[in-house]
Amino acid sequence: MLLPERDYQKFGYKDYVTWPDDQRWEIIAGVAYDMTPAPNVKHQRIVVNMVRLLDDPAEKKGCMLFVAPTDVVFDEYNVVQPDVFVVCDRAKITAANIQGAPNLVIEILSPSTHLKDMREKRRLYEAFGVEEYILIDPVAEVVERFILTDGMYGAPDVFNWDETMEIITLATAIPLWEVFEKERDEKF
Repeated sequence: MLLPERDYQKFGYKDYVTWPDDQRWEIIAGVAYDMTPAPNVKHQRIVVNMVRLLDDPAEKKGCMLFVAPTDVVFDEYNVVQPDVFVVCDRAKITAANIQGAPNLVIEILSPSTHLKDMREKRRLYEAFGVEEYILIDPVAEVVERFILTDGMYGAPDVFNWDETMEIITLATAIPLWEVFEKERDEKF
């Protein structure tokens, strides 16, 4: 779908809800981002593995786990569909979408979206108070974790595929080799 040119005005949620359901879009700071093409198989396997590893810990903390395409509406000009996310404040969950910042957001980098995930979404999540932001790189098989401290993300913690990473929000540790579907050599 080609969007109408709007040099004079930002796109907002009111525009967003009129766009066709068979296409995925996000709006960050009023700029529309096309979410096509669809994610590849490795990307989707990582999503499935994260859901499998986080579903029980989220439930035990009284939180709910979601996957794309579920809209997260921060405000009129910021609407995104994170790959995996957790919301602990049930008041933010509506029948149509999530209203406000999730506690945890996980994005799996794709060739078409990696720069946006690393730059625009990082700024967006920091500005709106997402407590924990995790970027998973399926090619390099590394993970970066940002923790919100005093309203800002510092330098990320970086993990290799053969390490265990704590999910601070859910007070649980996950084996990254299971996320990436790799065999871990127990000798080291």
